Amino acid sequence: MTMRPTPATARPAPGEDAVDDLTIIYPSSDGEPLSENDFQFTVIIETAAFLRHRYAARPDVYVGGNLLMYYRMNDNQTRVSPDVFAVFGVTDKRPRNSWIVWREGKPPDFVLEVASPGTWRRDGAAKRDIYAEMGVPEYWRFDPTGECFSPPLAGERLGDDGEYHPIPLDTDPDGSLRSRSDVLGLDLCASPDGWLRLHDPAAGQWRRNYYEAAAARQAAEAARQAAEADRQADAAARQAAEDEIRRLRERLRKLESGR
Repeated sequence: MTMRPTPATARPAPGEDAVDDLTIIYPSSDGEPLSENDFQFTVIIETAAFLRHRYAARPDVYVGGNLLMYYRMNDNQTRVSPDVFAVFGVTDKRPRNSWIVWREGKPPDFVLEVASPGTWRRDGAAKRDIYAEMGVPEYWRFDPTGECFSPPLAGERLGDDGEYHPIPLDTDPDGSLRSRSDVLGLDLCASPDGWLRLHDPAAGQWRRNYYEAAAARQAAEAARQAAEADRQADAAARQAAEDEIRRLRERLRKLESGR
């Protein structure tokens, strides 16, 4: 994907020269909690975990969540903390304490903010402007409760004009809302029960959430154990049959030798 210029990566704080001051410390924590409630927490954790698993074999893709992101050079007070983000084209996939845009060389390619009562207004206004300023190609918002904004799923792409424009949203027969992320190559789907589901259209597969994955593992293990029990029963039956054949042959041999 061709990236457009990201002026925020090179713009220093007001009154500063465009030279990275390496003596400035950029804190890794702002003292804020990861989430306000279970709805927000579950979506953040599961989405970040799924994307990390999806791109685990790609050394050029970094997936982060709730990480402080600094986007103005020499300014350690101006920052934002995306709930989930993905960056393509990285040269170093090491764990990070923060994402310093001008040092990394680029902003995220994908950002997802998960709404909560205390964050949703900023997600749709101030953070949206920040991500546009940074040059983030896709910005997504999801409301797991449906109480903060409607519709509960919204995706936007950054245009050549530097503004975000809505990504088309469709409705599935079951009432789920579906929209395509070109960056991820996935469909993001908001189900009526408040889940954010991810679908891989190329593979024709849904990603499993934690509970579904755990149930699938349990079912697979139960099937394995059942198959192993059947195998052992078959082996025991074969052994018993072979023992009986040997016994009968031995008896026959004795009868014939006694004639």
